Amino acid sequence: MITEREESLKMIRETVREFSRKELGPISSRVDEDDYFPLELFRKLGSLGFLGITVPEKYGGSGLGYEAQAVVTEELGYDSASFSLSYGAHSNLVVDSIYRNGSEYIRKTFLPKLCSGEMIGSLCLTEPGSGSDALAMKTHARREGDHFILDGSKTLITNAPYADLMLVYARTGESYTAFVVLSSDKGVSKGKKFSKMGMRGSPTGEIYFDRVELPADRVLGKEGDGKEIILSGLNAERVILSFIFVGLARKALEASLRYSMERRQFGRSIAEFEMIEEKLSNMYTRYQASRLLCEKALVEIQNDRMNAIDSAASILYTAESAEYIAREALQIHGGYGYVKDAGIERLLRDAILGQIGAGTTEIRKHLVASNLVKYFRKNKSLPK
Repeated sequence: MITEREESLKMIRETVREFSRKELGPISSRVDEDDYFPLELFRKLGSLGFLGITVPEKYGGSGLGYEAQAVVTEELGYDSASFSLSYGAHSNLVVDSIYRNGSEYIRKTFLPKLCSGEMIGSLCLTEPGSGSDALAMKTHARREGDHFILDGSKTLITNAPYADLMLVYARTGESYTAFVVLSSDKGVSKGKKFSKMGMRGSPTGEIYFDRVELPADRVLGKEGDGKEIILSGLNAERVILSFIFVGLARKALEASLRYSMERRQFGRSIAEFEMIEEKLSNMYTRYQASRLLCEKALVEIQNDRMNAIDSAASILYTAESAEYIAREALQIHGGYGYVKDAGIERLLRDAILGQIGAGTTEIRKHLVASNLVKYFRKNKSLPK
């Protein structure tokens, strides 16, 4: 028997799938080829209620939770991983974090505009000298009376070229603090937009802060809460963004099945060849294992249990599997897969980011192992 929650998620998936196939899929090649960010299409997600999907209706959201956000992320990722990346950066890294950590003033002032798509959001954490070691940041803010002065820079920031609102992390003395910064604030400027190998169409750039004066009510949470906000946000981010690569892997696997069944060599479809059968079986197994691991981690964050082991493990395995599946898809397609018109080589280029963004593969392995050791030392058993 289908539960009310399952029925709701099914309806969301059908709605997003229809939107994605009709409006996003047909322009996905242009998005990649021209490094084109379809801004109006992004804003349309707001009118459909997807940009603030984890935010209660009183703040302009849909109040549907992380499971619904994962569904949207996957379906967009199927047609355009880059568009889904920008969606996740906005709806999870910025909107959801502001809802979970923001004051009532911040929630009421900014969430309705972010949820509608009137404002585009960016998370500003990475710096030129601090990537995986995020807490080595040099951007700093000092209090002067009832306001703060923010100085520094951020780089490789998703959505930066179009961002109206930025969630900026900075040092405040010996601690870290998160601030809501507007692109219209005096002293904020944007640098170059990066031309990337993959995830083209998801705009990535630099942002500079030169004596930006911020009122104290722009602090997210409390002064000094930044480290806790960063770490809790990264757990949710890793789980939600992993669904981009679940969608991408599904696209690559379906394309491979379709092509291998239609392509004939030596009088039979190549799907009947033993080597192709091996590829398809391995691709399917890794795809399903990825989905199950991500869904397990998703249950944890949906129930407000920010499990660092499962969140890191989910994106670790899913990102590696997506690249593997995309690479095998290209091999199955042969020369046609190497040609841009087929859209297969784009899947491989996009999949590679999965092992770099939201913490590298190496960082994820460290997180899984170190937290697993701590858990086992305390409980003498494996996590359930």
